[in-house]
Amino acid sequence: MRKAVLPAVIIITSILLIVRIFYLQVIDENLKLQSENNAIKKVFDFPERGYIYDRNGKLLVANQPSYDIMVVPREIKNIDTTEFCNLLHITKEYFIKKIEKANVYSPRLPSVFLSQLNKAEYAAFQEKERKFEGFYTQKRSLRDYQVKECANIFGFITQVNEAILNKNKYYNSGDLIGKQGVEQEYEEILRGIKGVKYLLRDKHNKIIGPYKKGQFDTIAQQGKDLTLTIDHELQKYGTDLMINKRGGIVAIEPKTGEILALVSAPTYDPALLVGRQRSKNYTALYNDSISKPLYDRGLQATYPPGSPFKIVTGLIGLQEEVIDEQTTFYCNHGANFGRFMKCHCGLHTLQLNNGTYQSCNSYFGNTYKRTIEKYKDSYYSVDNWANHVKSFGLGQFLGTDMPIGAKGLVPTSKMYKKMYNGAKIRSSYIISNSIGQGEVLTSPIQLANMMAAVANQGYYFTPHIVKKIKGQNLDKKYTTKHYTTIERQHFAPMIQGLADVYNVGTASTLKVEGLQICGKTGTAENKIRVAGKTYQLKDHSIFVAFAPKENPTIAIAVFIENGYWGSRWAGPIATLMVEKYVNGKITRKDLEDRMLNGSLLSEYEKIENIIFQRKVDPIKVQDSLNKVNVEISEAKKEEEEN
Repeated sequence: MRKAVLPAVIIITSILLIVRIFYLQVIDENLKLQSENNAIKKVFDFPERGYIYDRNGKLLVANQPSYDIMVVPREIKNIDTTEFCNLLHITKEYFIKKIEKANVYSPRLPSVFLSQLNKAEYAAFQEKERKFEGFYTQKRSLRDYQVKECANIFGFITQVNEAILNKNKYYNSGDLIGKQGVEQEYEEILRGIKGVKYLLRDKHNKIIGPYKKGQFDTIAQQGKDLTLTIDHELQKYGTDLMINKRGGIVAIEPKTGEILALVSAPTYDPALLVGRQRSKNYTALYNDSISKPLYDRGLQATYPPGSPFKIVTGLIGLQEEVIDEQTTFYCNHGANFGRFMKCHCGLHTLQLNNGTYQSCNSYFGNTYKRTIEKYKDSYYSVDNWANHVKSFGLGQFLGTDMPIGAKGLVPTSKMYKKMYNGAKIRSSYIISNSIGQGEVLTSPIQLANMMAAVANQGYYFTPHIVKKIKGQNLDKKYTTKHYTTIERQHFAPMIQGLADVYNVGTASTLKVEGLQICGKTGTAENKIRVAGKTYQLKDHSIFVAFAPKENPTIAIAVFIENGYWGSRWAGPIATLMVEKYVNGKITRKDLEDRMLNGSLLSEYEKIENIIFQRKVDPIKVQDSLNKVNVEISEAKKEEEEN
C-alpha cells in the first residue's frame, strides 16, 4: 500500500501540471495578451473625462480634442531626425533627451514623446507620420474651461509621474491624472475607463487587422459627470469683489452643508494650465511666493479668528451656566485681566445682547474667565472649553471633499502643560482666547461652518462641494448631522445679538433694507517677524454672517488680509454676497462700487518692501504672515480615520 502512494502522488501531480500548462498555452488567450508578444500591438482608447456643472446646471468644464506623439524606442528605424525636429519645432537636444527618458521607462512600451498638440500641429505631423517608424499619434481629450473662475475648485490635469506609475497599475507613462481640487478628489469617477484594442502586425511591423477579430477589445467608458454645489454666479461675483485684495470667501448653505462659493484671492484663469504652455505657466504660478495664486486661502490659510470667536465664547458661557441673558459686566473702554484688553464700548454696563452687538472685550473676557474658573482643576476646565469649541468643527479637518485643508488650532491642556511646565493655568494667562486673539487659529471654511451651526441652532453638515454624481449616490457622511455641545435654547439670544449687529451695532452702516442679516465684525492683529525684527502691519479684516434670520439659506465667512477692521472690507463684501444670493440683486450700490474699485495693493507692497529690504526668503515670510497650517490630503484622511 505504501509503495503505491508515492507513484500515485507523482502521477496525479504530473497530470495536474500537464492540464495547467495546456490551459495556459492553448485555452487561456489572455496570457498571450499579457506577454510581450511582438506580433500584437496594444492600443488604448482614452475616454472623455466627465463634465462638471454648477448647482444650477451651468456647464463649467467640458473637453477638447488633443493629440500626443507616442514613441516606442525599440521600433525607431532610420528616421531623418533633422526633418522630424523641424516639423515639430523642437531641438535635437530635446529629441535625444526624450528618447533617453523613454528608454529608461521601457524600450518596448510606448511613452509620450510630445504631448498636447493642437489640430494644426497634429495635421502637419500626420501627413508624414509614415516616415517616422517608431512614432505614432494618440488622441486624447483635454479640459475646456467654460468659465475663468473656480480654478481653486477645479484643480488641473497633468501627466502621471513615476511615483504614481509605481503605485497605481491603472496608469501608463503619459497618462493624465487630476491634481488638486475636484479633479483630484474625484479622479476615479471623472476619468472613466480606458478601452483597449489589440492589433495584429505582420513581419514588416505593419498593422494587418484586429487580433482574434477583436474579441478581446474593450470599449472606453466616459467618466461620470459631476454637479457641484457651487453657484457660479455667486462665485464670479465674489471673485470680482476680491480683485486687488488677498483673502478668502466661503459661503455655505446651512441646511445641507453645500458650499455655495469658495473664493481665494489672488486666483488665476484655469485655462492657463491646459495645453503645451501648461508646464511653463504652472512654474510661474508656483514661483509667485508673494501673492501665491495656487494657495487656497479659503481652505488652507489659518488666522486668529478675532471677534467672531466671541460667538462661541458666549454660547459656551450660556451652556456652562456661568452667565445668562441678564448677566452684566462693566466696561471701562475694556477691562484688566492681568493685562488690559482694550475695546471701543466706552463706559457701559453690558449684557449678552449689547455685549454682542458692540463686540465688548470686557463682557466676553469675563465670560471666558468664569468658564475657565468654574472647575478647580484648571486643566479640566481648558479641555472642557476646548471640547465645546471643537464641537463647532473648529480645530480639526472638517472632512470636506477637497484634497487639501488646514486643521487650525484649538489649544488643550496638553499644549498648556508644556507651555507652563505643569503649573496651574490661570484664566489671565490665556484670556486672549476669549476674543479670538490667543492661540486659537481658524480657516475661513471653519468660520463659515461655525456660522452654519449657529444658523441651524446647534448642528451642521460636513461641508462639501459636489452635489450630485451621475448614476451614483453621495457619501452618507455629507447628509449626517453633527451636533454641537450647546443646547438649542441658548442660540436664540445670541442670534438676536447678531441681528442687532446690523440693526444698531458695529455693522449698522451695512444693513440692507428688507433683509435681516445676522453677522459679526472682526479684527485680527497682524504682525510678522523678519530677520529677527517684528513689524506691525495693518490688521486683518474679518466678517461672518448668515441670512435671513429666519430659515437661513446662506452662511458666510470673509477674510481680507491687511484689511484694517471688520466693517471696512470684509463686512461690505459679506453683505453684498448675502444680498446677491438671497435677493438675486444688489441695492447697496454704494458698497458695491467701493468694493469693486477698491484696492489693498499698497498695503501688500509694504510687506514686499520689508521682505526684499531684509533679503529673506519670501515663502517663509508669507507662511509667518498667514500663520499657515497647511496639511496635505494624507494627513487629513489620517485624522478622519482616527
